[in-house]
Amino acid sequence: MSALIAHDLVRNLGGHRILDGISLTASPGHRIGLIGENGVGKSTLLRLLAGTDDPDTGTITRPAGLGFLHQEMPYDAEATIAAVLDEALREAREDLAELDRLGEELARTPEDQDLLDTYGRRLELAQHRESWDADRRAALVLDGLGLGAFGHDRTLGSLSGGQRGRLALTALLVRRPSALLLDEPTNHLDDNAAAFLEEQLRALPGTVVVASHDRAFLDAVCTDLVDLDPAVDGPVRYGGNYSAYLAEKRAERERWERRFAEEQEELEELRESAGVTAHRVAPDRGRTDNEKMGYGHRAGRVQSQISRRVRNATRRLEELKRTRVAEPPRPLRFAAGELVARSEEGPQPLVSLSGVRVPGRLAPADLEVSPTDRLLVTGGNGAGKSTLLAVLAGQLPAEGELVRRRRLTVGLLTQDTTFERYDRTVRDTYEQALGVRQAEKVPLDSLGLMHQTDLDKPVGHLSVGQRRRLALALLVARPPQLLLLDEPTNHLSPVLCDELEAALGPGPGAIVVASHDRWLRRRWQGREHHLGR
Repeated sequence: MSALIAHDLVRNLGGHRILDGISLTASPGHRIGLIGENGVGKSTLLRLLAGTDDPDTGTITRPAGLGFLHQEMPYDAEATIAAVLDEALREAREDLAELDRLGEELARTPEDQDLLDTYGRRLELAQHRESWDADRRAALVLDGLGLGAFGHDRTLGSLSGGQRGRLALTALLVRRPSALLLDEPTNHLDDNAAAFLEEQLRALPGTVVVASHDRAFLDAVCTDLVDLDPAVDGPVRYGGNYSAYLAEKRAERERWERRFAEEQEELEELRESAGVTAHRVAPDRGRTDNEKMGYGHRAGRVQSQISRRVRNATRRLEELKRTRVAEPPRPLRFAAGELVARSEEGPQPLVSLSGVRVPGRLAPADLEVSPTDRLLVTGGNGAGKSTLLAVLAGQLPAEGELVRRRRLTVGLLTQDTTFERYDRTVRDTYEQALGVRQAEKVPLDSLGLMHQTDLDKPVGHLSVGQRRRLALALLVARPPQLLLLDEPTNHLSPVLCDELEAALGPGPGAIVVASHDRWLRRRWQGREHHLGR
């Protein structure tokens, strides 16, 4: 096995430079995670590494047998699961057939050194691919990714998008390529399937490069992380898993804050020296008889020393102004909670549900949400998590007893974000929703959710992830008494997800979160409410 090596890759798309001089070496045994904001080029880099797209400049050296998890499978709708598995097993079966053929030839000409070398190379390849175990592995992977109960005669057209994605992942794991490129591989996987995938990837001897927002997956699998977010010296590579990355980022932040504080203190001192000291004069005191002859000389020397100090301070001040670090960006935080439930209304629940149900969507549920609650709603797909949040928001009628506090303000972040006017700019949408006064009090670009370059774009020109960020910004800037978040970490970078989770703790009012995010669920500090089917 050889390394996957990319050198100085540049890629322009739609008049924008997506990748600018990216270099990467991925050696066998290394599992590299690509992280960063949406749009920084993670998927673009994977396509270049895979050879499905070409860089404008730069070179790539690929190991033989590289595998890439495509967004769409290269089969038509009439193809069966059996056909996909046959293709995935083809290399292993060819290995075994070729070893049988070479073995027969060696039996006839055992002294043929070239034949022995060819047999040895093929044997090594078969051992790497575990070709003798391929059929059993195929059944194991199908079962591990939740497809074991599907008949092999099922067509791809009869599968959902998520099921087709899991089948594509199955085919790659069965093949055991020498290098594996994966784009968001845990999408559509439940907890058990994601844990199974992590175990399979850790067992691979070759190279793995993966783009993912799944922090639990990055923590379980990766030996290195490459942060593609813009930095002074380009992308930064961190050794270790996601926990190690977080520790290093915290240390970086502390160094940044300490340096900024020290430089601000020095700037203040230098301004004092350059300003006040420049107007200082030697002490005005009378001359004694003994000093009269040398007074003018000594006064000139004092003034010369003061002038030199002023020049040195001014020079250092100008240098520090040029080289000082920028102020660290403020992490995401909810605005001051002037809308938090009024204390005079007492501790009674904001919302109380008793036997509330939505036929076919939500089984009978009993639940109370207090004014300062932190509640995580869990449950499998189809259990009704989104339905429960819609009921709490008053957007979906339900059967049963539901009591809501008078004048309760509620905000809901849905999975599918919509806006009334898609022709309005981001900036105007923000101001119209909050009012000019609140928008000035909490500027949109201060929240870390939208880039400055996107503020004057029409909302209709934003990506799905960017629209979701805008919707979240509206809730963060004026938090309601009851904040409902449906899969809030979808489409957010890992770093922003961490900031959002940190903001939820001290955030105002009550917060109810429905999430499949394993990292969020493992670290949740509040209550949990599990929905059964």
